[in-house]
Amino acid sequence: MEIIYECCAGLDVHQNNVVACVLDGPLTSTRPKKHLKKFDTTTKGLLGLHEWLTEFNCEIVAMESTGIYWKPIWHILQGSFDLVLANPYKIKNIPGQKTDKKDASWIAKLLRIDLIPKSFVPEEPIQDLRELTRLRKMWIESRNREKNRAHKILQTAGIKITSYMTDIFGMSGRNLLNLLISEEEITEEKVEKAVYTSLKFKVPELLEGLTGFFRSHHRFLLKQVLDVIDMYNDKIKELEIKIAECLEPYREYVDNLVTIPGISEDSAAVIISEFGINMNQFSSAEKLASWVGLCPGNNESAGKRRSTRISKGNSYAKKILCQCAYSACRSNHLRFKNYYQRISQNRGGKRATIA
Repeated sequence: MEIIYECCAGLDVHQNNVVACVLDGPLTSTRPKKHLKKFDTTTKGLLGLHEWLTEFNCEIVAMESTGIYWKPIWHILQGSFDLVLANPYKIKNIPGQKTDKKDASWIAKLLRIDLIPKSFVPEEPIQDLRELTRLRKMWIESRNREKNRAHKILQTAGIKITSYMTDIFGMSGRNLLNLLISEEEITEEKVEKAVYTSLKFKVPELLEGLTGFFRSHHRFLLKQVLDVIDMYNDKIKELEIKIAECLEPYREYVDNLVTIPGISEDSAAVIISEFGINMNQFSSAEKLASWVGLCPGNNESAGKRRSTRISKGNSYAKKILCQCAYSACRSNHLRFKNYYQRISQNRGGKRATIA
């Protein structure tokens, strides 16, 4: 193997400490000097790591992407060293050789001969946007869980308004739910005042659907759930305002993305947060698809092809691209629609969406 770096370092990262290994020697030497040291992951300890690496004039430093523990180290070392973030799956050590010092040495050895594929780490503003969009996704999923809980409470109490309206959390639906938790007698006049548009023609059916065995116990549970849903609504609105502020420098990219069928402004925000705006990180469209995990797997042995299911990748990016693809297939854009229908007839909707 050709040696690329005279002086490099490998870091084995943990929650409370980081073990550093520096390999220092000429390119012609196969046995460079090895220096090992453990540091705390406090800011003071990481500044000590920075100073220690500087003493050796390290050219490049590699570390595993261990949860989120690598982020403070990256923040301290960036700007002073060329940094490499490694996927732990791709730099596994030999079985039976598992200690912190051996792991750090192994990372340094692989780095010295340039055998560590770099993981994509976007610039700081994109990282901030990514954290905001992922938090919004988590809040939306949590809100959906609470909505399902509300449906369960209503069905348990024999309340069947979902048979006559599609969304019980819209304006009309919330008015009816407020009637339920108000402890007032529900009359036809009150129901008529609570609903809007075409639901006014369904007042008798809605009144019948609101008749059940809704006890004080159910009233308490439903009020708790509705309060939590309102809290999530407020938090999501705050997040969307902050996301819009972070997107302002990238408005041109957002405007270009929304011209693609299936991509909304919210989807564009997620795409920018996951991929960044510098596509030079990926040498080809195939590399990008592989990073996301939307390309067929490669599993062949003894001339037999086994499972070719899609590979693992960035789950957030994969999900938003699948959502956009499905939206495009359901739009009036005939090219996507016909392509989807042709494949889905033989291979199913999920495979057609991935394709």
